[in-house]
Amino acid sequence: MEFCTLFLLISCLSWGLSVLCDSQLQTSQSQVLLQLKKHLEYPKQLEIWYDRKTEFCSLPPSANLNITCEFNSVTELNIMGDKPATKVSDFSSFPIPNKTLSQSFSMDSFVTTLSRLSSLKTLSLISLGIWGPLPDKIHRLSSLEYLDLSSNFLFGSIPPKMFTLLKLQTFVLDDNVFNDTVPSWLNSLRNLTTLRMKNNRLKGPFPSSIKGIKTLVDLALSSNEISGNLPDLSSLTDLKLLDLSGNKLGSHLPTLPKGLLMVFLNNNSFMGEIPTQYGQLNQLQHIDVSFNMLTGKPPPELFSLPSLTHLNLASNTLKSSLSDNLNCGRNLEFVDISNNRLMGSLPSCLNSETRENRVIKFSGNCLSIAGHHQHPESYCREFKVHVYKSNNGGKGIGVLVGLIVGIAILIVLVAIGFLIVCRRYCPRVISEQHLLQKSVPENSTAGLSSEILTNPRHVFESSKSEVQILPSCRSFSLEELKEATNNFDSSAFLGEGSYGKIFKGLLKNGTQVAIRCLPTSKKYSIRNLKLRLDMLAKIRHPHLVCILGHCIEVEQDDHCSINRVFFVLEYIPNGNFRSHLSDNSPGEVLSWPERLAVLICVCKAVHFLHTGVIPGFFHNRLKTNNILINEHRLAKLGDYGLSIISEETGNYGTKGQEPKSWQMTRLDDDVYSFGLILLESMLGPSVPAKTEATLRDELASLSKQEGRVRLMDPVVLATCSEESITVVISLTNNCICPELWSRPTFDDILWNLQHAAHLQPNIAHA
Repeated sequence: MEFCTLFLLISCLSWGLSVLCDSQLQTSQSQVLLQLKKHLEYPKQLEIWYDRKTEFCSLPPSANLNITCEFNSVTELNIMGDKPATKVSDFSSFPIPNKTLSQSFSMDSFVTTLSRLSSLKTLSLISLGIWGPLPDKIHRLSSLEYLDLSSNFLFGSIPPKMFTLLKLQTFVLDDNVFNDTVPSWLNSLRNLTTLRMKNNRLKGPFPSSIKGIKTLVDLALSSNEISGNLPDLSSLTDLKLLDLSGNKLGSHLPTLPKGLLMVFLNNNSFMGEIPTQYGQLNQLQHIDVSFNMLTGKPPPELFSLPSLTHLNLASNTLKSSLSDNLNCGRNLEFVDISNNRLMGSLPSCLNSETRENRVIKFSGNCLSIAGHHQHPESYCREFKVHVYKSNNGGKGIGVLVGLIVGIAILIVLVAIGFLIVCRRYCPRVISEQHLLQKSVPENSTAGLSSEILTNPRHVFESSKSEVQILPSCRSFSLEELKEATNNFDSSAFLGEGSYGKIFKGLLKNGTQVAIRCLPTSKKYSIRNLKLRLDMLAKIRHPHLVCILGHCIEVEQDDHCSINRVFFVLEYIPNGNFRSHLSDNSPGEVLSWPERLAVLICVCKAVHFLHTGVIPGFFHNRLKTNNILINEHRLAKLGDYGLSIISEETGNYGTKGQEPKSWQMTRLDDDVYSFGLILLESMLGPSVPAKTEATLRDELASLSKQEGRVRLMDPVVLATCSEESITVVISLTNNCICPELWSRPTFDDILWNLQHAAHLQPNIAHA
């Protein structure tokens, strides 16, 4: 008896202490809540948040405000405001008086403050007048399971870093002004059950990656501007609600999962017949495919589905007649087949006079029923003729448009020809040979001004912490290089790549160097080439192979044509990254933490090339054998930026287009190449020999444990953590995604690699 009493006392005491701990919020968390109140401009819903002494966790919940705490931290925050985002057609990215928060509101600062509530699992901020782009920092709330930011004025794109919110189950952004594409990375949210983005301005195609969210129950993307075709959605076996109404979707209706309860595909541009598979959706309760361009005869099985209560086929071009023996399900309460091209008699089960509890709408057809606003049967039979005439009119318009376009192209070609003639025959009175004796060019060339080359503010914009003090670049004579390599003897030959041969050399001062002989482009004058070399030589970063100097060999003829160009580089003694990725490679095999450290170094280097230099250096031919490892296992990227002085500069454009200038080449090439490096880091050095289709199949297999065991390098399997490798697999998927607009930036890539490193014990951070 005494033991039982003691046990009860201890239990009560423990319960009391837990309640006390949960009710007393950390001082820092209280400060965050008060700062949020200030950010939201003191809404009346938060008037009860007085000061730091307020017992936030003990406040009674209401319809407009609720806070839940666990272990002295806020885990749930729900605020419902009084600024609903209704009639936002006039919203143009600027605050609206009495509808949004004021001009001084900063969404970035708000989310920065919000992210300090790091234990948040549920966040609901509705109708608060929040406006601005949703910042990437929202991903810092890594514990989120429920996120609802509906009925605000958020615009721009949905931040790609949100794919790291792996615990997210409910994601709601209804009634905002997001005007980019639907993200393709949503399949990374593998626990997602509810995805709602209704009433925005989202455009572009419906991402096929959504098919990979196997846990999805509710999917609502209605009232946007999503276009293109819908993929087969039958793999979403848990899906109960599908609402894609009010978009610009076309082609044929998709195959649907059998467990669906409600389907809204109305107000789109779907064509063809209603799939017979829809007559097998036995759990279906409500389907609306009205206001499309559907044709043919509706499947009779659709009317007899056992659970169906609401069927809307109105305002299509459905033709033929309905069977007199048509059976209707016992739960069917509403049917709308109006404004189609249906003929014949109305089946008895659709006769509202005999079915008092069933609403039937059938006007605007050619049914043989007196009254009820029916067209004559000839109206429905002549429909094809109307379409044919309309097409003839469209053909005439097409001819006219083609004629106008042809004339415009002719004018452009004449203008281009005129410019070419002027350029070829315009006398050039410029002496070029003297440029070889000058360290800095005096004049500018197209795309590269003297100011860009000489002003440090233009050359570097990265933080000082990223820039390493290295030897300055100088010009070398050909005699110096011959002496350093014993006249380019075969014993000094290190190898040959896409950018020419490379030799090992020893300078007079005892410095070991690597000397690369570059294949030059004949289209560059000495002036132009010198400007480009000087620009490239100014780049300094701790994770880039340092360019110590260069040498231009000139033919001594009347034209002073360029014969060869040499780069003198710092010598990296420990081989390349690829040589450290397999037991069959010559170098010591790197563990997964060590590989991550290398990847982070390279990512920092490429990020610097893209954003830390003006103009940026893109399309850097990223490969594992261009990543060198020094004696301290520090990774350095080589062969960067060399496309600006090679013939390949003009080959990156799409076939038939004008070549892009090297400054303007898209970042997507480097992102895709880095994705292949990530894949090679996981699978080993066999990746470059495989086709793209094979690599995509293997990458898909890595999502399952058996695929990892079969394909992944054994050293990686033995040294990686589950969480770390999962982040990198997801990141790789995004990097090599065919949809260019959904690929991450190198800022995103760097953050994810560092996140993977933090999830991986015993890693030396770069």
